[in-house]
Amino acid sequence: MRVLIAEDNLTSRHALQMHLAQWGYDVISTSNGAEAWSAFQAPDAPRLAILDWMMPQMDGLEVCRRVRGLPNPEPPYIILLTARCDSNDVITGLESGADDYLTKPVDRGELRARLGAARRVVELQASLAARVRELEAALARVKQLQGLLPICCYCKKVRGDENYWQQVDAYISEHADVQFSHGICPDCYERVVLPQFGDSPAPAP
Repeated sequence: MRVLIAEDNLTSRHALQMHLAQWGYDVISTSNGAEAWSAFQAPDAPRLAILDWMMPQMDGLEVCRRVRGLPNPEPPYIILLTARCDSNDVITGLESGADDYLTKPVDRGELRARLGAARRVVELQASLAARVRELEAALARVKQLQGLLPICCYCKKVRGDENYWQQVDAYISEHADVQFSHGICPDCYERVVLPQFGDSPAPAP
């Protein structure tokens, strides 16, 4: 899984890159908030990110707010990284749009555990989004008949959506996922087919 790191401190950034690479993550490294924001706007934006709170050009809180404003059906999971540990700072960070919060200096074991939890959330979101797309596609293929349908009492044609009359089979084929195979019912065979042949043998229905 691809992970975005946004950290202006070179030593901290390299340490994060090293840890994540060892754990099998594909790392995208940025050194300020503006670069991170650009990465989030890319078509292949990462689904998981670690953002430092204090960064030049744009801080982590502003990046979070902007990311949450994007029309993304599968929003990224953002972990905010900072030396601030006051409860009010935690609240501020989460209210800005962060999903999780880690304080510096980062404990390697805790970082790995939180990334694992974040990965499970992202994978679950992706799975649910895929199922939603499948359901939407299935619903788009299904046409439903409902409501009052005018039908002629003589010829049995129905009045369609554009106020013109058509055969029942044609109308249903347009509005439902069905196909017709035509035959002759016993009543019509006796009433219509046989009189046409007189004494000659009529074809079997």
